[in-house]
Amino acid sequence: MKIVTADGTAEREFLQTLRQRSQETDTKVTEVVAKILKDVQENGDTALRKYTEQFDHVALEKLVIEKDEIEQAAKQADEGFLGALQRAAENIAAFHEKQKSRSFLDAKENGVILGQRVRGLHRVAVYVPGGTAAYPSSVLMNVIPAKIAGVKEVVMLTPPAKDGGANPDILAAAWVAGVDRVFLAGGAQGVAAAAYGTQTVPKVEKIVGPGNIFVATAKKLLYGTVDIDMIAGPSEILVLADDSASPKYLAADLMSQAEHDRLASAILLTTSRRIAEETAAELERQMAGLSRREMIAESLENYGGILICRNTEEMVGLANELAPEHLEVMLENPMEYIGRLDNAGSVFLGQYAPEPLGDYYAGPNHVLPTSGTARFFSPLGVDSFVKRSSFIYYTREELEKAKGDILCIANREGLTAHANSVAVRFS
Repeated sequence: MKIVTADGTAEREFLQTLRQRSQETDTKVTEVVAKILKDVQENGDTALRKYTEQFDHVALEKLVIEKDEIEQAAKQADEGFLGALQRAAENIAAFHEKQKSRSFLDAKENGVILGQRVRGLHRVAVYVPGGTAAYPSSVLMNVIPAKIAGVKEVVMLTPPAKDGGANPDILAAAWVAGVDRVFLAGGAQGVAAAAYGTQTVPKVEKIVGPGNIFVATAKKLLYGTVDIDMIAGPSEILVLADDSASPKYLAADLMSQAEHDRLASAILLTTSRRIAEETAAELERQMAGLSRREMIAESLENYGGILICRNTEEMVGLANELAPEHLEVMLENPMEYIGRLDNAGSVFLGQYAPEPLGDYYAGPNHVLPTSGTARFFSPLGVDSFVKRSSFIYYTREELEKAKGDILCIANREGLTAHANSVAVRFS
């Protein structure tokens, strides 16, 4: 893993390589996905079954797994695994309960009533990959906030297994999180089915959850027909460390993200050359015993690095500039930095808050903005699944008081029909 010393120029060249890792839009993929979307929109279940057989090599007898079947599958799950999911779910729910927005009604003495109504969306779809990329933790993270928000129905989209069913770990997580129905529909065709609705798959208002480039492209093309969570890029972690940090911990945490993807980015910023060199040595030592060592090695070589900074202020500035998905603060007195680290999906403070704690268990959501979008995007949460409506009630007397100002502004904008809508009530 390369070590770079900041000098005003070297770090800029180093960071530029990170910005080049974002995948360009693949026009061929876009063309294929657009064709699938159109076919599903026009032909519903017939197209859905056709693409499932083509891509997943399964001729489905049924498209849906109902709630009682989800429960039966959960009862067959390993007890230790199910217990771990339930305890994680409790933590996730407790954290997200505190995010709930409230409706309000403001009744003024003059008879004017203003207010806001907050409600959960009616129906949401959560996409969950199958096969080797099946992550039960993502089921919890996507479904639990939706349930807390008051979404009336949460359905899950997932590719079918070879036996025509669903991944059992995914079903166990679906039961723990409270999924209402599971549809055996993966890929762009599954996303299209939920966006447009078919004879079997109901139309939803929002689609969330990770997927491959075909799923991501489908979500992007369908944004506007439905809402989506975000267009997620490759995983990333940035670690800030001073001389008090443990190189053993630093190396382990960097690799925890590098194993996700060859395009994943794992960066260490430190003020200590000793920490830089010992962490690089630890990476070599620990990597040898890991199952995904080849992917880790490629990720670290192409998009990883250790940058020796001149001071802590420089590290904080670079962290805010990079706006990473995951930011670990391995500094002495890490709590001091909370108010200075403005741009990160999720911040992990201290030696005993490794990134996987957030991925699986602590409670904050692990669906986070990537590729620098943490400058303006937030993690998935309860607000992601609600909509707000405002309401207004005025008396004749109060409208008359406001009339002059409204007519002034409306006429200034050249919108005479707007002005007339108020004026006509007093003519």
